[in-house]
Amino acid sequence: MSVKEIELRLTTALTPVHLNVTDNSSAHAGHAGMQSGGGHYHVVVVAEAFAGKSLVQRHQLVYQALGDMMKQEIHALGIDASTPQEKQ
Repeated sequence: MSVKEIELRLTTALTPVHLNVTDNSSAHAGHAGMQSGGGHYHVVVVAEAFAGKSLVQRHQLVYQALGDMMKQEIHALGIDASTPQEKQ
């Protein structure tokens, strides 16, 4: 469920030309964050919305898009955020 929700929120907020969400939670099964229900995810987002933004600003856009999911459903999040021009 969380992967689909992450995809939906990032697609709605950033209109990416490429989006890949990976659930790495099974690799962290004994981790404390898993006990509270939060998953480990990695996102690759390629979007024009990142143009002219620093790495910190790009990550902030992703965090804003995910909103309250960052409080409970997501314990750890890896982010690769780039523009279409950077991926050429």
